[in-house]
Amino acid sequence: MGENELQPVKKYKSFKYRTAIAWTGARNARISSEGKPDLQVSSPPEFNGEAGKWTPEDMFVAALNNCTMSTFLAFAERKGLPLTAYSCDAEGILEFTEGSYRFTRVMLKPRVSVKSSEHVEAAKALMESAHKKCLIANSIRSEILMDTEVLAADEAFS
Repeated sequence: MGENELQPVKKYKSFKYRTAIAWTGARNARISSEGKPDLQVSSPPEFNGEAGKWTPEDMFVAALNNCTMSTFLAFAERKGLPLTAYSCDAEGILEFTEGSYRFTRVMLKPRVSVKSSEHVEAAKALMESAHKKCLIANSIRSEILMDTEVLAADEAFS
């Protein structure tokens, strides 16, 4: 090919995700998405919502937590990493800054257990890669911190 000929641009698939929301009174609503169970949602109690219901703030932190885990699990499966357990606590900090409320930081604390100690370093590397490649994390401007603990299955978490 000559120098001035255009090379094909690699095209990636695009995906659509649809949801619907219907107000049910006060600060409450029902979120639906085809083929999935409905969620009863509200504003958080600190913003005059109803306690005990999922809020956009909960779902924001949960989306980041779920995406990080899903990305890690996909990477671990691809590399054949023998996992025995995964859990992660997440906490988001909502602050008034730059004229409005926004999440300024989210802390993820994944706990990963692998079959043996020979897999610990690989799990740490894959967790760091998942942290960088999570599409939700890459779609937000909050600082995202992670404190990962990886142990072999025969060790105990502190």
